[in-house]
Amino acid sequence: MEANPRSTGRLPAAFLTPGSSSFMDFLADHSPEMLPGNRKLPEGIIEAPHGTTIVAATFPGGVVLAGDRRATMGNMIAQRDIEKVFPADEYSAVGIAGTAGLAVEMVKLFQLELEHFEKVEGATLSLEGKANRLSTMIRGNLGMAMQGLAVVPLFAGWDEGKEKGRIFSYDVTGGRSEEHGFASTGSGSIFARGSMKKLYRADLTEEQATTLVVQALYDAADDDSATGGPDMARRIFPIVTVITEEGFRRLSEAESSALARSVTERRLEQPDGPRAALL
Repeated sequence: MEANPRSTGRLPAAFLTPGSSSFMDFLADHSPEMLPGNRKLPEGIIEAPHGTTIVAATFPGGVVLAGDRRATMGNMIAQRDIEKVFPADEYSAVGIAGTAGLAVEMVKLFQLELEHFEKVEGATLSLEGKANRLSTMIRGNLGMAMQGLAVVPLFAGWDEGKEKGRIFSYDVTGGRSEEHGFASTGSGSIFARGSMKKLYRADLTEEQATTLVVQALYDAADDDSATGGPDMARRIFPIVTVITEEGFRRLSEAESSALARSVTERRLEQPDGPRAALL
């Protein structure tokens, strides 16, 4: 009689020889109930904390991805220091807007998806391939999105083939679009995008690009109550990340603090922010 793998403490053979380079497909075959989109939910719209504004901007040599720290539930602040920007792998990152808990879980699954592919294939996915994998994961969550548990991320990274930073945005159905120059998502995205539209230039330095995204988040918080601005009293500042050919880097607390303070101090003189030239 063949020994039960659970009684011997050994993994089943299928777990040791996965037939697909996709961790999502592997999970769907062996534990489909663990996929977020396969969970049974009660009827009706579900109230849960939501993350809000994410912004991104490219510059010669890389891309910046940043997010505010507020999560809301209805008209209430659910959390003041939530983290919404995560590394996907060494050369890419995801910023999450939408249902906070589900979004964080999806990011962790996406990280496993990329790691699984690399281990099985012995090579990393192209940036385009990573963007496509994320699109598939979002599409698998459509049922939950229809009940109010939507996840709408921004994906950014360094394209080693094209030697430049790139940004991809998504809708709730998994539809993917490449954004050029800058992008935003979340409840304050319309205000953040308007801010970046006036201030963005193709020749920004890395320092200017990080300043740009913090300015955009400040403008979003100025008009959208669900977006949190720099909280000086509690020392809670936006998360700002930079991805270049050297890989993913998150600005330290000291760096993000200094950046947010410089923007805030200038706003004491110009509450509406920097002025763009008319022509």
